[in-house]
Amino acid sequence: MQENETEISKENKFVEIKEIERFVRYLIAEMNYSSNTAKAYSVDMYEFAAFVKNTKNIELAKCDKNIIRDYLAYLYNKNLKKSSIIRKLAVLKSFYKYLVITDVITSNPTVSMATPKKDKRIPVFLTEQEILLLFDIPDIDLRDKAILELLYSSGLRIAELVNINVKDMDFIAGYVKVFGKGAKERLTPVGDRCLSSIRKYMNGEKAKGFSFMPNSPLFLNKYGKRITQRGARKALHNWFVKASLRKKISPHTLRHTFATHLLDRGCDIRSVQQMLGHKNLSTTQIYTHVTLETLRKVYDAAHPRS
Repeated sequence: MQENETEISKENKFVEIKEIERFVRYLIAEMNYSSNTAKAYSVDMYEFAAFVKNTKNIELAKCDKNIIRDYLAYLYNKNLKKSSIIRKLAVLKSFYKYLVITDVITSNPTVSMATPKKDKRIPVFLTEQEILLLFDIPDIDLRDKAILELLYSSGLRIAELVNINVKDMDFIAGYVKVFGKGAKERLTPVGDRCLSSIRKYMNGEKAKGFSFMPNSPLFLNKYGKRITQRGARKALHNWFVKASLRKKISPHTLRHTFATHLLDRGCDIRSVQQMLGHKNLSTTQIYTHVTLETLRKVYDAAHPRS
């Protein structure tokens, strides 16, 4: 981001760097965006600002619908993935909506622009047998086993998991309180095996001298501090390698697996949507076509003329 700032500030007196910076602060303070997401938005905005400077040489606040369409065409010509283009357009929509809210402009040039439909891709997920292989790794660390269990048991994002505090766990009712995207709160069920793994992990940490107060982070690093996303990903990657699975997997793969297995076992899609914290049902529907193979087997076994 620093390189973009330097390049633009030297070459284009019209690019409103301060406006972009204020937009990023607004995302964090008012919209509850994570710092990582806000940083990604700023990178996209600086890229758009550079395009406007090099092709139009006008202020961002004076861009109209045609300029934004030219920018989208430019992105298509760069052979960017459609998902990347959709994200960049979403950033521009948020930026110009912000400019309207703050009275910098009176009309939003993106308001009537349709968002391209995403290409549907089959999400990578693990079979039930592969899950067993992952959880049966010998000598797996108690903390990492608990993290794996919770990711698969509740379908959490890794960012949601590392932010869980002790008080967010309800060991009696079997729920975890999660703060998802946009700081939206939801309650998600947790399985008995997962709860058992978390208890074993916490007892192990207490034996090392660490204490767990209600506001304490649930998952700790070796210094007794909250584990970071990077730390959790690095730890889990080692176990993914040891499991020798023939798939490129990540913590998010367990979220895909959670949703797929629930649907395969007959859970209704609305419940899966709620547990995943998806705003729109269409987001959850990426998992439904994965279950078509299961439906076909049921059909072939049950229909008299299949």
